[in-house]
Amino acid sequence: MTTPSHRGAEVAPDPGDRGLFVYAVVPSDLEPPEDLHGLDDAPLALVRHGRIAAVVSDMALVRPPGRRADLTAYTQVVETLASAGPVAPVQFGAVALGEELLNEDLLAPAENDLAAVLETLRGRVQYNLRASYVEDVVLAEVVSADPTIRALRERTRLVPDDAARADKLRLGELVTAALEDKGAADAGMVLDTVLPLVEEHVVRPSSPENPLDVALLVAEDRQDEFVDRLEELAEVVHERMRLRLVGPLPGYDFTGGTAWAS
Repeated sequence: MTTPSHRGAEVAPDPGDRGLFVYAVVPSDLEPPEDLHGLDDAPLALVRHGRIAAVVSDMALVRPPGRRADLTAYTQVVETLASAGPVAPVQFGAVALGEELLNEDLLAPAENDLAAVLETLRGRVQYNLRASYVEDVVLAEVVSADPTIRALRERTRLVPDDAARADKLRLGELVTAALEDKGAADAGMVLDTVLPLVEEHVVRPSSPENPLDVALLVAEDRQDEFVDRLEELAEVVHERMRLRLVGPLPGYDFTGGTAWAS
């Protein structure tokens, strides 16, 4: 469920049509704070099904979510809920046409999966870690380590592009391959350092310049130890690599691929 629809056909909503913006799935006994509001400052409500509940607010279907203010409201709701207990965020922009369809399409078929996800997230928080190279330093390492790259670089440095096109293409290919190999090794080194302190992790796509982008699920009582370990590593590698840590966050990357999950 990503956009308002009516069972098989897209229909333009009437101005008076209302729906439910869905923020997250939580344990059925979790109550949102009374002063917490969602999109357009609408109050929050729970749609319960067995052990789980969807956190929703009323909205006009004629105005689909997508403004910056909507994303800000969504994030505030999810992060505030996460401070009170386990939360499985629902992908931003999910809209249900009513409580009955919300139960049929999300809660009933995925109750067991979502209950298991919530149990996994209980007492844990997400951190996002990204490693980026200091470009000049790492390129110098590549050139120094490979005689072929070094020779091609010297041969093409002062030659016009047209006169050395083949050599420059080959040089680019070799440098890219060397960076990928170096990135795989450095990403492995970083992961070897932090994974003993992590419950689960999800590796995201990387690039030669940014060899590691990973979401990490960390037990709340090990956060200080985890951050301290990463700060020690950052000090060791800072001349050639930057480590950027964001968190703690709700478990956006650990919803298990269930329906509507973020």
